[in-house]
Formats: sequence, structure tokens, C-alpha cells
Amino acid sequence: MLESSAQILAGPLSGVKVLDLTTVVMGPFATQILAQLGADVIKVESPDGDNMRHVGPMHSPGMGHIFLNANAGKRSVVLDLKRPEALEAALRLAERVDVLISNVRPQAMARLGLDYESVRARNPRIIHVSCCGFDQEGPDAARPAYDDLIQGATGIPWLTLRYGAPEPGYAPVTLADRVTGLHAVYSVTAALYSRERTGHGQAIVVPMFEALAQFVL
Repeated sequence: MLESSAQILAGPLSGVKVLDLTTVVMGPFATQILAQLGADVIKVESPDGDNMRHVGPMHSPGMGHIFLNANAGKRSVVLDLKRPEALEAALRLAERVDVLISNVRPQAMARLGLDYESVRARNPRIIHVSCCGFDQEGPDAARPAYDDLIQGATGIPWLTLRYGAPEPGYAPVTLADRVTGLHAVYSVTAALYSRERTGHGQAIVVPMFEALAQFVL
């Protein structure tokens, strides 16, 4: 049976709802792809907005080019999650979505009351995805991470020197952010498939260091 053009345009993740608590590049890159696959992505921003809003060049204030690219195709809501009423609003949203994804450190998510156990109490079928710097069972679990730090830790600057650069250097792209974002995308799609088979949601941790180390090796 042939699909209609409307069905094709809807995308394979049509009907999937994603609550996006990510900022900067790694998380928004992942949720951008989920949106392109058809998911309904609701991006939550603080009153100050995603940091990348303010990185130029830009035509209009608060509309940096990287922000616009990484957040196209999403819906948006402003919530100050440190306020009890805003946190409750986020939890009400979490009750009605399939996936919650963040790149806030898990320890901070727990302090807010948005960790997996807290959210699962409101939505047992939730797929809770935490994009973070390091594996949460290792000694660096609580450390923050950025693209350049992870590139350095996984040997990218040494590799550029080893293979002909005059001095060590980073890859000229946010490589760690984007590789980790791709790991998050396939983790979400695999978890959605698992939930269809088992009826159960799950917690997923996508660590930058381990993701890029596996990619480099």
C-alpha cells in the first residue's frame, strides 16, 4: 500500500513528543534532528534564553545564527525552573510527552526535581535522556564539560599534530557536541522502539567523553 504524501512529510517520529531542556549545541543539535524526523519538540528556555541566542553574527538581537539553525522546527516556552510554579508547569508537560532530554548536569537536575525517578513518578512511560560530560558511575561524574575539553581529553589535538599539522589543534567544528548529539538521537529512537515492545520507559545517560573516545578509537 502506497503512503500518501502527507504521511511521508510527517516523518517517522510523527506523534512523538519531546520536552527539550537542552542549551548551547550538543542537546539542541540532537533535538533538531528529532524534530526533522517528525517529533513535536517543545524547547524550554530560562528567561535569559539559551546562551547561543547571543552569539553572533545575527540580524536581530537574541537571534544568533547558531541558535536559529539548531532550534528550527521546535516550539518554545519560557520557564524559570527555580520557581516552584514553573517547575510544576514543566512536570505537567513531562506527563504528556514521550521523551525528556537535557544537557544539564544530572546532579542539578536532581536538585530541581527533574531527575528520572521524580519524572517517572508523574509519567511511568517517560524516556529520560541525560546528555552530560562523563559517565555517571566514574570518578568524573560531577565534572562539567565543553567541546574543546573533551576534544583534548580524547586526543584530537595530538592526532592533528601526529598527522601533519604544525602544532596541536582542535577539529574546526564542535565535534564532541555533535558526535554526542548523534549518540543521543539513536539512543532515543532505540528507546522508543524498546518501549513499543515492552511498554516500559527508561533512563539513558549519553556522556560526551565516552561517546567521543569510542568515536576516535
